[in-house]
Amino acid sequence: QVQLEQSGGGLVQAGDSLRLSCVISGDTFNPVSMGWFRRAPAKDREFLGRIRWYDGDTDYINSIKGRFTISRDMAKKTVFLQMNGLKPEDTAVYYCAALRVETGAWSYWGQGTQVIVSS
Repeated sequence: QVQLEQSGGGLVQAGDSLRLSCVISGDTFNPVSMGWFRRAPAKDREFLGRIRWYDGDTDYINSIKGRFTISRDMAKKTVFLQMNGLKPEDTAVYYCAALRVETGAWSYWGQGTQVIVSS
């Protein structure tokens, strides 16, 4: 069984940094890609970016480029979301997700972690 366990998050001030972590459990599972999403209050879930597992290639939506960075530690089967220069509009619940090659879908999700950025 594949599980994604998130950690990090919390309450910070504008301009601060946070790092979110997402640990993949399931010995035989290696994702094609790992993604980060967020859901802000009263808004739809938003895709932020993803990292391709085998070579670390990344891409991001324009609104977070230069502020957020996705990385991974393959040995620890962990993916990270480093968030710098946080803004109040970054307040949301953040989720990691794993893309399965068999389905081409984000099939596994973390439990979500709250990030609140005060002005």
